[in-house]
Parts: sequence; C-alpha cells; structure tokens
Amino acid sequence: MDYSKQITNRLNRVDGQLQGVIRMIEGARECNDVVTQLSAIKGALDRTIGLIVSENLEQCVRTSMAEGNASDEHVKQAVKLLMKSR
Repeated sequence: MDYSKQITNRLNRVDGQLQGVIRMIEGARECNDVVTQLSAIKGALDRTIGLIVSENLEQCVRTSMAEGNASDEHVKQAVKLLMKSR
C-alpha cells in the first residue's frame, strides 16, 4: 500500500507529542497535564488509523473495480480493521 504524506505528517506530530510527554514525566509534571496530553495522542492515533483504513479501502476498491472484481471483501476487511483498532 502507498501511504500518503498526510499520514507520515500525522505520525511525526504524534511522535513529537509523545517525546513531549516523556519530558513532562521526567520533569515531574502534574498527572492531569500528562493524562491530558496522552489523551490527545490517543485521539490523534485513532484518527490516523481511520485515515489509513479509509485510504487502503479506497485503493483496494479502485483496484477491484479496474480488474472487474467485487469489492465486498475489501469493505469487510476495512470494517474488521476499524473494529480491531477500537
């Protein structure tokens, strides 16, 4: 699968956020601040997973249609991936 630059950018942003949380922990920041940042990271990862699955589904459906095949199985796999990520 080809991953878009948007996905790489999102993951780099999450990486920066995670490094910030590590610095917060090392600096003995308040629990509330750490948990707030970790929740933001979790949300960003969830949105990135959704983007990856949707881009993959789109690519698979386009390929299936171009080859004259049904895309039902690709849709089922995408739903399974989304359910797995929850």
